[in-house]
Amino acid sequence: MRLLSYNIHKGIGGRDRLYRLERIMAAIEGQAPDIVCLQEVDRNVRRSRFDNQPVLLAERFQPVAHLFQFIFKVHDGGYGNLLLSRWPFRSHHQISLTRHQRKPRGAQLAVIETPAGLMHLTHWHLGLSERERDWQTRHLLEHHLYRESRDLPSMIVGDFNDWRNRLSTGPFEVHGFHQATAPPSRFRSFPAWLPVWSLDKAFYRGGIKVTRAHIVRGRSTRDASDHLPLVLDFDLE
Repeated sequence: MRLLSYNIHKGIGGRDRLYRLERIMAAIEGQAPDIVCLQEVDRNVRRSRFDNQPVLLAERFQPVAHLFQFIFKVHDGGYGNLLLSRWPFRSHHQISLTRHQRKPRGAQLAVIETPAGLMHLTHWHLGLSERERDWQTRHLLEHHLYRESRDLPSMIVGDFNDWRNRLSTGPFEVHGFHQATAPPSRFRSFPAWLPVWSLDKAFYRGGIKVTRAHIVRGRSTRDASDHLPLVLDFDLE
């Protein structure tokens, strides 16, 4: 099974600043993922030609299940997180990770009926400060909606903004998670044209076996967004 996590930067290239959603779609198609986790997906915003990107992406990839989480308002539109799955959801929830007066953030939770069994997936985009990210992680892992499915094989993916890789030795270690994207030097994903920081990460526990994890590097992904996509191949034991 294959999962792709990608901050698509609203479909705007990191260097040329041109809106080209087709580049994002081509980058995703090139990896043939079963589950797609996208951050910074626009809906009805001028910079992206007022496109409804969640609908356009769902129409392109024809997932069995999909879920959009609207997070940040921009005039009459805004952007958020999008989850696409080749397999149905047994259940799903959306949780706010917004703290005090900081920029809105959120997480998507889904129990997915994969061919190998149920898995519990969390997809999120964390904040810019270390203290905020630590709070967001603890809030999620202790949230009653997350704990409903805590005994299932679990994976947490997305844009962590954790450039110092502090979360791996904090709440994730306490809750028994393993990091699929270690060491960070092998998973530099931002900025796409000259990757320095490992911001896009994945953690897992409880019966998930990650067989390969890698950052997709190449001209097509370098130009499509300001992040490079993260791909994970995994099985359920």
